[in-house]
Amino acid sequence: MKHLLALIFCVYFSGCLMGQQQTEWGNWKNWGDQEDGTYLNPIIPSDYSDIDCIRVGEDYYAISSTFQFSPGMTLLHSKDLVNWEICSNIIDDLTQISESLNWTRMDRYGRGVWAGTLRHHNGRFYLFFGTPDEGYFMTSAAHPEGPWEPLTPLLAEAGWDDCTAMWDDNGKAYFVGTHFADGYKTYLFKMAEDGKSIDRKSAVLINSGSGREASKLIKVNGWYYLIFSEHKPGVGRYVMAKRSKKLTGPYKEEKQLALPSCEAMEPNQGGIILGKDNNWYFLTHHGTGDWSGRIVSLLPVTWVNGWPIPGEVLPQNIGTMKWGGKMPFKYTEKLSIKRSDDFDDERLAPQWQWNYQPRKEYFSLTERPGWLRLKAYRPLEADKLLKAGNTLTQRTFRKQDNDVVIKMDISNMKDGQKNGLCHFSSQHSAIGIVKEEGACYLEYRKNDNITRGIPIRSQYVWLRTQWGLDGKSHYYYSLDGDNFLPFGEPYQLVWGNYRGDRVGIYCFNDKGEAGFVDVDYFHYRL
Repeated sequence: MKHLLALIFCVYFSGCLMGQQQTEWGNWKNWGDQEDGTYLNPIIPSDYSDIDCIRVGEDYYAISSTFQFSPGMTLLHSKDLVNWEICSNIIDDLTQISESLNWTRMDRYGRGVWAGTLRHHNGRFYLFFGTPDEGYFMTSAAHPEGPWEPLTPLLAEAGWDDCTAMWDDNGKAYFVGTHFADGYKTYLFKMAEDGKSIDRKSAVLINSGSGREASKLIKVNGWYYLIFSEHKPGVGRYVMAKRSKKLTGPYKEEKQLALPSCEAMEPNQGGIILGKDNNWYFLTHHGTGDWSGRIVSLLPVTWVNGWPIPGEVLPQNIGTMKWGGKMPFKYTEKLSIKRSDDFDDERLAPQWQWNYQPRKEYFSLTERPGWLRLKAYRPLEADKLLKAGNTLTQRTFRKQDNDVVIKMDISNMKDGQKNGLCHFSSQHSAIGIVKEEGACYLEYRKNDNITRGIPIRSQYVWLRTQWGLDGKSHYYYSLDGDNFLPFGEPYQLVWGNYRGDRVGIYCFNDKGEAGFVDVDYFHYRL
């Protein structure tokens, strides 16, 4: 009987019950802060997956997994739970995890930095996270902007994911991790008070089965709640909870908190948090990805009979997706996730992440101030964009109008060099310039199938990609920055390797370490 509600409600409500604010998935014309005291979900229509959230005083912080991208584990900051900015990226050097995450190997698509948990204890920020191949790691910092300490390995075993941690009222520390490779068994470990080691022999089984993962621990009114998600074949993934009067358990009481909300891509993993307005909220990603990835929504939480019910509470005391609500807090300055960049700083802005750990001496923001210089070198496989190390990326957004333009100086290209503007996840496309036998040409790439274009004799080239809510990209080029001509076929952005689409700038040379391209700006129309 315990999962009967999930089966009944998914069949009855899927695709038809979403309240008066029903929205067809992906076709939202408005999202986030509506500037009238309300907000609409999603609040971030972009791939900020595996979200976790904490509040520290007047500020909210959230983390998002980054897989093979560097720097790893994005840290977000907000004042009102709806408007967010990128605070930092926590893991500067992915080779602390494995050489497979370096540009020399590029062997962790779909793996690398998975879900983690963010905590604040005794005035210090702590990040705990796992990778499916290498195990669990932690780092900490006095300030969210960093510097963050070098990674400390906690459990060097493959097959674990979705960890969390908590200090009890006496300062004793505990760690929770799921062994997905062994039937999704979740264990509680004793942890050192500084978070830098766990006692492997202290493991106590506290949960198992049905794809149970995404664990988070919270304490409310004397109860310890283990919040997690569960997956049932043919039903979907939904939010569950167990509770105990002791942090160490036993966690005997159990309740399903929400429906799968299949029509809303199964909002399920995130952090339940007490807002500054004394109301509770669930900051969550939508767990079934499409080309836009696993985007972020904010659901109200209602406590019913001692259980936190996210979203719209149905008469059966179970939650379902809710597509909007009242702003949790009115903050004068509206924070936002920056996307455009004029490359005027000496360090890359935090929205940027390399595809794998970069070869640091092969890019520069100082050799030509105000420009990004990308130096070309061989990909691991000839003419394979997803095996080329010097690719700088950021997340795309699923909104009505998306327009990205870059300006490049191609006067220092060498034979064999290719550079341009791309979209990619597990598949890719690009518009760019290739130099062969002393001449430059326009080219369009789609999964390594190449269409040659016109000769390019100018020093500067502008490249553009445009897409809308349907995720269909159209490429253009210009030789003067004003008049753009289409080139290449439309490209459907895709989901792959647990990631939504990324837009990026690439540079490589099949013939050797020769040539470079300078990028004046990357303008992403807001």
